[in-house]
Amino acid sequence: MKDCIDAIENRRSIRKFKRREVSKSDIEILLNSAQMAPSAGNLQAREFIIVSLDEGKKDIARAALNQEFIREASIVIVICANMTRSEPRYRTRSALYAIQDATASVMNILLAAHSLDLGACWVGAFDEREVSSLLNLPDNVRPIALLPVGYPDEAPMAPPRLGEKIEHWEKWVLDSGREG
Repeated sequence: MKDCIDAIENRRSIRKFKRREVSKSDIEILLNSAQMAPSAGNLQAREFIIVSLDEGKKDIARAALNQEFIREASIVIVICANMTRSEPRYRTRSALYAIQDATASVMNILLAAHSLDLGACWVGAFDEREVSSLLNLPDNVRPIALLPVGYPDEAPMAPPRLGEKIEHWEKWVLDSGREG
């Protein structure tokens, strides 16, 4: 259990990468970890696109509001929600569940990358239409997150957390010291 807690507490968002390729076997571990994330009804309403070519990473960085650090990564994993895979079972909630399935995979990839001594960063600021177009996504598949992955060339400190300010026991409680 300690290894899991250590990974959770010590993982950081990495935005500077060494010029070193991530091995195919490590990419396979990341993708397997992503697929092991929980999913609604085990329908796995998520898809993964691995972008490794320089031109593709350049285009993704541009679509991500010119976040140039994305280009430095060895690969970019684009995590997508398959918006129709769980529709027959979950109807009106299927879109929400597809997004949840995708984001659960994101966290697994981040933790797996950390355990492999790789760095990654969850990028959510991007032009969804442009990314969809660049990757030729069908209409029912929506890009949810971009994960540049590579060998870290930085060791950032943990940012402060809100702690008890965001904890509510039994029900939502407002007090004068809390926002919300």
